[in-house]
Amino acid sequence: MVTQADTLVQAQAARPAWLTSFEPHPWLANGHLQTIVGNFLPRPAFDLPDVEETVEVDPADGSRVLCHCHWQPETVRAARLTAILVHGLNGSSNSRYICGIAQRAWDAGMNVVRMNMRNCGGTDALSPTLFHSGRSADVGAVVRHFTQRFGLERVALVGYSMGGNMVLKLAGEWGARPPLVAVATVCSVIDLAACSNALHAPSNFIYERHFLHALMQRFRHKAELFPAIYQTGGIGPVRSIREFDQKIVAPNCGFRDADDYYYRAASARVIDRITIPALVLLAQDDPFIRLTPETRELVLANPHIDFIEPRHGGHCAFLSRRIGNGAQTKDGARTGNGVRTGDGIHWAEAMVVRYLQAVNDGNHPHGRAA
Repeated sequence: MVTQADTLVQAQAARPAWLTSFEPHPWLANGHLQTIVGNFLPRPAFDLPDVEETVEVDPADGSRVLCHCHWQPETVRAARLTAILVHGLNGSSNSRYICGIAQRAWDAGMNVVRMNMRNCGGTDALSPTLFHSGRSADVGAVVRHFTQRFGLERVALVGYSMGGNMVLKLAGEWGARPPLVAVATVCSVIDLAACSNALHAPSNFIYERHFLHALMQRFRHKAELFPAIYQTGGIGPVRSIREFDQKIVAPNCGFRDADDYYYRAASARVIDRITIPALVLLAQDDPFIRLTPETRELVLANPHIDFIEPRHGGHCAFLSRRIGNGAQTKDGARTGNGVRTGDGIHWAEAMVVRYLQAVNDGNHPHGRAA
């Protein structure tokens, strides 16, 4: 007779080593609480020295993006896995979650590149164009630039939210193209239209207002820098992300309208063409990330994708009750050699790094639940 305990033991034995179950902090078993607290929770000081470098991503108009690079010693640099990190909407290379996972990846022995999208991180003057979720080619340009410069042998992409869409889209477009060996995403906006509609729901008013305020501020600043290209007059009221995409993104970025943008920029169109290990991590209680049934079917049918969807986690938060590795230590506590111990409270960051390590080591059995 198979008991419930036997079933649990079998399930744990079948689970890949990189995947641990997510248990939310007992005070944060709610998607909105996870999202809000995760955005403001204090973190240890980010203390990695970096080298700044601009990368041309579009020779046609000279558009450049700014990257903050953390390189392992030159003697091992090319052979080490390089993780290129891409932030979400209105984020930057200095976003807390980007710095958090950068520290973990560095401690694990990886090279780390924190990439800014166009105009993000105070780089508006570096590009006459606007950023949008379909600019996967920008990520590809960054991969090529550093691969050619340092002879990188293995590169992995990590994307959050809007950045997750960009890296999944690139992986689908590239297929099995060296040196790209893996992608990992957290709360990726895979179906842009569905997510835009969800963001406009009354329960998500605070998030949409937050995003929209920052987007309009950035657009006004862009118009000041490039008045011959952008004008703020005559746009009229912009009361939703969809209206921003309809009135500003679409006409200035070569799309017919918001629907055309959502369709052409969505990684959902190419996610079935991904042929390298890909981690897709979503939370069932994410306030505004949605997958259509058709896209979910494509994700589940792709044998290269590890689809992890815990019940809780909010948007890009996943604040765990597991503070340490069997002990109540500070989040991100380090051993004497500088390596962080345990998952810490930021479960997703630790799991993504373990996933990339497993892929790099050639030991990454698939996972489907957490």
